[in-house]
Amino acid sequence: MNPPQTDYDSPWKELLDPYFRPFLELFFPTVAQAIDWDRGYEFLDKEFQRIALAGAVGRRYADKLVKVWRRTGEETWVLIHVEIQGQRERAFGERMFTYYYRLFDRYGHPLASLVVLADDQPGWRPSGYQRELWGCRLALEFPVVKLLDYREREAELAASANPLAVVVEAHLAALATQGNPEQRLARKLGLTRRLYRRGWSRADVLQLYRFMDWVLALPEALEQQYLDEVYRLEEETHMRYVTSAERIGLKRGLEQGLQQGLQQGVLKGEAKVVQRQLQRRFGPLPEWVEERLQGAGEAQLERWAERLLEAPTLAEVFAEAGEG
Repeated sequence: MNPPQTDYDSPWKELLDPYFRPFLELFFPTVAQAIDWDRGYEFLDKEFQRIALAGAVGRRYADKLVKVWRRTGEETWVLIHVEIQGQRERAFGERMFTYYYRLFDRYGHPLASLVVLADDQPGWRPSGYQRELWGCRLALEFPVVKLLDYREREAELAASANPLAVVVEAHLAALATQGNPEQRLARKLGLTRRLYRRGWSRADVLQLYRFMDWVLALPEALEQQYLDEVYRLEEETHMRYVTSAERIGLKRGLEQGLQQGLQQGVLKGEAKVVQRQLQRRFGPLPEWVEERLQGAGEAQLERWAERLLEAPTLAEVFAEAGEG
């Protein structure tokens, strides 16, 4: 089961900041071509929050308001909306219209509303809103991209140098493997291999890994199998990205356990993970290490988990003031 999705902490929203330009180039290439990228762009989070909270128009997941300049010189605002919720929303078009008129009324800038639908219902494609009475007609139309449409373009995604292509592949893999963890493991491994072999920066790999790990969450047993395979991949490619991948996994497990009020169980579980990694790195563990792990608190376990993949000896893993 995937971790809970929240309105303001969606990995989709995290991706829009570092990958705004690739986002437009993949999903809305005509818009991307019209922007003067040499002049930069600016995220207007506070401005959007003012109108969204004032409107109180329903649930949203990943909304971004961005100031750009067109090649013709005009300042333009772009409203990006990624809709993740899986059910039809009858008032969706009205919600987009409300965002639009509130932004225009308050700030008066030219505005383009762009929508990405990440739900699992092929027939749901809202693309506008209109009202009409006695010859008076009001309408808003907005461009829509449906991620499900990319199921017929997976070869194109696999060949793309755009980092957001991997995001779409991970999203589609998550939809296709619901209820089939073995298949999900295979898809996740395939995507991870591509992350390592595309020549992207470490920052890109870790950012994309976070998204992939969120949508392609695995049961604990398969998660360990996945990490074992990634270790082998690391040896082949001479990269150490898995270090951070494991830290992300440990942190995720800890946070989920805390949310459920199972602090003691989480600490035991994290201690076992650290123990396994120590055994893999250094072989059979002496008794004093087992004792340290059994009596460790949260902060110690996190510190040792980060240090164990870099320290050359067991003594250096545990060596700091008060820890012998």
